[in-house]
Amino acid sequence: MTAVSVPPKPVRRRRRLPAYAPWAVLAGALGVGALLSLLSGTFTFTGALLFGALVHVVAITTLSAVVEGRRWATDRLATTLVTAAFVLAAIPLVSLVVLVLRFGMERFSWTFLNDDMVGIFGASVEGGVFHAIIGTLWVTGLCSLVAIPLGILTAVYLVEYARPGPLKRAITVLVDVMTGIPSIVAGLFAATLFMVVVGPQYKAGVMGAVALALLMTPVVVRSVEEMLRLVPNELREAAYALGVPKWLTVVKVVLRTAVAGITTGVMIAIARVIGETAPLLLTVGIVANVNWNAFDGRIATLPVYVFRQYAQGGASVDRAWAGALTLILIVMLLNLVARLVSRYFSPKGAR
Repeated sequence: MTAVSVPPKPVRRRRRLPAYAPWAVLAGALGVGALLSLLSGTFTFTGALLFGALVHVVAITTLSAVVEGRRWATDRLATTLVTAAFVLAAIPLVSLVVLVLRFGMERFSWTFLNDDMVGIFGASVEGGVFHAIIGTLWVTGLCSLVAIPLGILTAVYLVEYARPGPLKRAITVLVDVMTGIPSIVAGLFAATLFMVVVGPQYKAGVMGAVALALLMTPVVVRSVEEMLRLVPNELREAAYALGVPKWLTVVKVVLRTAVAGITTGVMIAIARVIGETAPLLLTVGIVANVNWNAFDGRIATLPVYVFRQYAQGGASVDRAWAGALTLILIVMLLNLVARLVSRYFSPKGAR
C-alpha cells in the first residue's frame, strides 16, 4: 500500500497592530487625560500627563490582547512600562538643562567668562567668573592628581593581587563607608588636618583638594574595580601562557581592555566632586580676584561662587545662573575629552 501524505495544517497567525497604533493610542490617551484633569477641578499639565499615561497603559494593553493575543499584550505592557520609567528619569535632567539654559544665557558671554568680581558690589550688572574657573580647575586638578592614581591602584590590588582575607575585607568595608560619608564631614576633616599641621590661619586651595579627594577616591575605586572584573580571565591566562609577568599583564592587557570603562568611571567621580559646595565653604572660602597659587591664600571656586551670588539676591542671581551654566559646560567639555582619550587608547576591536 502506498501511504497517503497528509498536507500540514496551516498555522494560524495572529494579526499585528499597525506601527502607528501605539502613537494613536497615546494621542487619544493624552486627550482623555486632559479631560480627566479638567473634570477633577483644576487643570494641570502634570495631572493631564499622569492621567494620560495611566489611560495609555490600560488601552494599549487591552487593544493588544484583543487583536494580537496574550503574549504580545504582555510584551506591549512591559515595553510601555519601561518607556515610562525612562521618561520619568529623563524629566528631571531635561528640566534642569532647560532651566539653566533659560536663566544662564541672560548673562553668559565672553566678557562674563573673562572678568572677575574685583570692585563689583550690590546690584551691579558687571562682574564675571574667571577667578572661579581658575580656582575650580586648580582644586579639581589637584584632587584628581591624588584620587585617580590612588583609586586605580587600590582597585587593581583588590581585583588582581589581594587574596580573600581580613585585609581585603577591611579595605572593601572602608571604601564602602567612605562612599557614603557626607561631604561636610570631608570638609571638616581637611580643615582640622591643616589646622593641626600648618596652623589655624592657613587657607589655600590645596585644602579643598584634600577634602574632595576623600570624596572622589572611593568612587574611583568602586567604578574601576567593577570594570576590571569585567575583563575575561581568558585574556589574563593567555598572557601568562606566553610568559608575560603579572604586572605587565595588568598594564598591557587588563587596564588596556578596560580603559573605556575606567575613563567613564573617573569622569563620573570628577563630576561627583566638581560641584561640591559644603567642603569648599569650610576650606577655601571665596575671594573676588584671581589666585594663581593653590598653596597660598583663599581661592574662588564655581560652586561657592554660585552659592554666594544666589544668596545675595538681586542682580547677583543672574550671575549665579550664568556660573551654573559655566560649571555644566566645563563638565561636558571634560566628558568630551574623556571620550576622545578612551577612544584613542582602547583596543582596536573595542572602538
